[in-house]
Amino acid sequence: MAKRDFYEILGVNKGAGEDEIKKAYRKLALKYHPDRNPDDKEAEAKFKEASEAADCLLNKEKRAAYDQFGHAGMNGQGFGGFQGGDFGDLGDIFGDIFGDFFGGAGGGRSRGRRSGAIRGKDHHTRLDISFEEAAFGCEKEVSIQKDIVKDGTTPETCSTCQGTGQVRRQQGFFTLAQTCYQCQGVGVFVQTVKKKTKLSVKVPAGIDDGQKLKLGREGSPGIKGGPSGDLYVDVRVKEHPIFDRDQFDIYCDVPISFSQAALGAEVEVPTLTGKVMVKIDAGTQSGKRMRLRNKGIAHLNGYGTGDQIINLIVETPTKLTSEQRGIFEELSKIEEKQGNISNPMSKGFFDKVRDLFQ
Repeated sequence: MAKRDFYEILGVNKGAGEDEIKKAYRKLALKYHPDRNPDDKEAEAKFKEASEAADCLLNKEKRAAYDQFGHAGMNGQGFGGFQGGDFGDLGDIFGDIFGDFFGGAGGGRSRGRRSGAIRGKDHHTRLDISFEEAAFGCEKEVSIQKDIVKDGTTPETCSTCQGTGQVRRQQGFFTLAQTCYQCQGVGVFVQTVKKKTKLSVKVPAGIDDGQKLKLGREGSPGIKGGPSGDLYVDVRVKEHPIFDRDQFDIYCDVPISFSQAALGAEVEVPTLTGKVMVKIDAGTQSGKRMRLRNKGIAHLNGYGTGDQIINLIVETPTKLTSEQRGIFEELSKIEEKQGNISNPMSKGFFDKVRDLFQ
């Protein structure tokens, strides 16, 4: 198959400058990179095609030969990534591209390193709270291990990445730049000690399971006057024995008896703020839902409160006294005699059956 035009592949015109070509290639590389498209042969081929085009057009000699003779003018000069596992003439821009994938030295950390100040490391911890604590908010204490720089210790160039903040690894026909695991991308390494620290965390009312709280500057201290890192608290909400939650509404099942459903009644219903009396209409069917306004969970922004939804479940008794059995037997005879006219669902069902077999 004939090769596509390099300018067409990158979507630039023949007079495009170096910056325009780099921008076009960076966009395609981020879109078709194999790490973003695992096991996608078509994406891998497009990444390879774009890389070959950019490798040629970013090299003055290769581009001149290509502009005059086309692909035949390449004279065997292949894309650097296919030979020796490097990026050929793309090396200057791969730092930025792979910084987007791995948070490497192409990002903000490298800028801090060049200026001398290095931001401290972020920390993460987990906080378990009850359903009620999530609903109403609370203040809890967490313990973390901070990395504290030893007194008199000065930063040293990281021996793993040689101060670049990145390490390279081979993957197929190309090499990937990845954040250095030793220095976390800052390019220097400093001796630290672990120190246990307790912090107070204010949990806002309405927080949900899996949400995170950020405590600014509560991570490890920076180096050379750099700012401290942050602490991220992963909030986990325990399950409640009665209530379920859907955003800011809460749900619960409320059992009622046959007589309460048939005759109507007032029943006691639990809520997050205590028990309330709820009126049940006569003839209530199992599965009916009722909404208790503003009995749910407060919105995180402080404006409004969710509702509580109760699901009425008519319970069938499993054990009957002789007196209860007698009453139900009498009720059964009456229903049979009247043709279930008092049971709207049954009446409708048997009417449909009768119509079906007529």
